[in-house]
Amino acid sequence: MVDNNNHNSTDAVETDGGATTEAYLDEEINIFKPATPFMRDHLRVIWLSFFAWVVVVFGPTTAILFASDFMVETTVLGGFPLHFFLTAIVTPLGALLLSVAYATQRDRLDTKYGISHEADTDSSGAVATDGGDD
Repeated sequence: MVDNNNHNSTDAVETDGGATTEAYLDEEINIFKPATPFMRDHLRVIWLSFFAWVVVVFGPTTAILFASDFMVETTVLGGFPLHFFLTAIVTPLGALLLSVAYATQRDRLDTKYGISHEADTDSSGAVATDGGDD
């Protein structure tokens, strides 16, 4: 199994002395009290992404409840009602942009905390014939 937690970056943030990877796997995960600074920052990204997703997905539907005349009578792009345009075009694009934003934020966190997802290469050149590690 490849260790994807290389902490060799010079830009790595100083930690609070949290648990090692092996000890961390035995700890209970609590989303309301993260154990490490990385988990705290990652959880912040997840919650902000979730709230943005709720607004993007349920916003047009909720707007129909509160401003139905405006949403139904306003037309865009050749006569489509505004609620249809928001639901059919803006909502899927918003979800796609949220996915890109999450991936970007996660990459920034990985860089900030010195986490690398590059596979370690073995310089010996030996290859296991059974497809496993040598």
